[in-house]
Amino acid sequence: MVQTAREKLVQSLAGEPAHVVEEVCARWDRWSPDLVDGLSTVYPARAEEVAAQIAGLVGAAVRTRRPALRRRDRARQLHPDWFQCPDQVGYVAYTDRFAGTLAGVAEKVGYLRELGVTYLHLMPLLATRTDVDPAAVGGDDGGYAVGDYRRVRPHLGTNQDLAALADSLHEADVSLTVDLVLNHVSREHPWAVGARAGDERLARFFHVFADRTTPAAYERTLPEVFPDFAPGSFTHDREVRGGQGGWVWTTFNAFQWDLNWSNPDVLTEMLDVVLHLANLGVDCLRLDAVAFLWKRMGTDCQNQPEVHAIVQALRAAAHVAAPSLVFKAEAIVPPDQLTAYLGTGRHAGRVSDLAYHNSFMVQLWSALASERADLARQALTGRPPKPTTTAWATYARCHDDIGWAVDDADAAAVGLQGWAHRSFLSAFYSGRHPGSFARGLVFQHNAATGDSRISGSTASLAGLEAAREAGDAHGVDLALGRIFLLHAAVYGFGGIPLLYSGDELALLNDPQWAADPAHAGDNRWVHRPRMDWDAALQRDDPDTVVGRVFSGLRHLAGVRASLPSLHAAVETEAVDVGTNAVLALARRHPSGPLVQLYNVTPYWQRVPAGRVRAAAGLRRFWEHLSAFAPVTEPGGAGDELALPPYAAWWLGERDAGRAPGARG
Repeated sequence: MVQTAREKLVQSLAGEPAHVVEEVCARWDRWSPDLVDGLSTVYPARAEEVAAQIAGLVGAAVRTRRPALRRRDRARQLHPDWFQCPDQVGYVAYTDRFAGTLAGVAEKVGYLRELGVTYLHLMPLLATRTDVDPAAVGGDDGGYAVGDYRRVRPHLGTNQDLAALADSLHEADVSLTVDLVLNHVSREHPWAVGARAGDERLARFFHVFADRTTPAAYERTLPEVFPDFAPGSFTHDREVRGGQGGWVWTTFNAFQWDLNWSNPDVLTEMLDVVLHLANLGVDCLRLDAVAFLWKRMGTDCQNQPEVHAIVQALRAAAHVAAPSLVFKAEAIVPPDQLTAYLGTGRHAGRVSDLAYHNSFMVQLWSALASERADLARQALTGRPPKPTTTAWATYARCHDDIGWAVDDADAAAVGLQGWAHRSFLSAFYSGRHPGSFARGLVFQHNAATGDSRISGSTASLAGLEAAREAGDAHGVDLALGRIFLLHAAVYGFGGIPLLYSGDELALLNDPQWAADPAHAGDNRWVHRPRMDWDAALQRDDPDTVVGRVFSGLRHLAGVRASLPSLHAAVETEAVDVGTNAVLALARRHPSGPLVQLYNVTPYWQRVPAGRVRAAAGLRRFWEHLSAFAPVTEPGGAGDELALPPYAAWWLGERDAGRAPGARG
């Protein structure tokens, strides 16, 4: 099988110089075992045929890959751990809300570099259903209802603009990430249009049923993603099945049709899209809704084993055609299922290169609300380690709502009831709980389960909006302490910390979020404000809130880049240092240990110094973020460290750093 596909690859490379053919074939020999393993798992009867098709796609992509990207491939092959290094800092933005157009983003690269940004994720920028059919009603799910994978949204620019931006970013040593929606396309996408028009091949790209019998059986175990405005998981369409009508699988919205990944033609078509985007200069693809790809009766149709085989096959093929491309899994799943998206067991290190650590984000907000870190410690302990060649993407906030992914067993282990704590968090961060400092909005309340999610910007959820409304200067200081603590934990965890656009300026909830009729039904737009470039002018003024937050984040990036112990190959461990008021994270790296202490309360806390030393084998204390040697004080548990309210300390050896910008 491999030889047949390899011959197809060589044939498809006709006209390329001999050294290029030799190099690509060597990559094929390296990655084809992963490819074949993935295909054989999912398509055992057609694996040989599909492998040959993929070889042809790979060869075609190599032929059209421009010289600058080929050079980038060679550089990244020599430095495959680039995304694990501590000099990486990410920034996430909507193109239009950040800078208007792709060309506008190119003009802001200098601003990003001021923050230490080396990784830019531009939110959905491929043509949506309303771009291909202006008459389409119902919105575009914030850009995730894709109408055409092969062109950029017209109001943002062109494919040529995207390629030019990629080149500008690469010159500044910044990598580019874009979204690739794997689970579904819009009803207006050419594949769905063809299926509705009677094309039998394209009809097999989707899950279509003649009546409600099978959908009803599936729905017995399917959760609803958007119970408020898109209940159910199937939608009746009058045009399918030759005009007879039928029920189409629509997990997210009625206009988003789930793809049938049990059909190998879907995989080869999607791989062609992957390679197209890679050849525009994209460095990382965020695999949106990847957990939903495989459907199995009697399950929730998430996190099925075939998902990991599919991604493994896509990644292996991409590594042959575009070695500098990496995958990031958008899998917002229970903590015990998360590591599988980086690879466990036979798939270890062979699936995605990056994955969002949603649980860490949830636990940080939970700790600040409850003023206790024991649940976070419990949730971060005992999970399977990620492969050493992969990395987490960590974040305080993102474009999406916060779902309170608190495991019932973890809650019970620290004396809490899971449902009650989730309810508390929703009440606290919507400002309904007595004493709450937060100003968030409830998103998607599920009356059947009682669960609610929360929308809101980092600054508003952390208390800055409420403090400023009250004219409370001390409250502002506390809010800024929470903001810094959140980001210090995110920057210190290892992997790539992601900074959401506007958070560096402490932008509050957008009071005009519902003014656009297209957004009025989705309050997540409250934390998707347009970039305030007037506020950005204050970023160097230490007497302003903007200046304090911006300089703090810039400082975090600089210190982070100087510490090899933050290389993502090393795991971060949550450790007990004798108080539940402090979240302690330890990292054991050959260059030296690092223990991070985060006081999640607005009060001074004392921590036994011996427990801190023992957490990672520290001999002496040097606090890297403030560059001082903490002095211990006598206490009831021996020598103790005194932590101010919302303190964030990175404790290590004084000589554990290195010159900023050096690679790990």
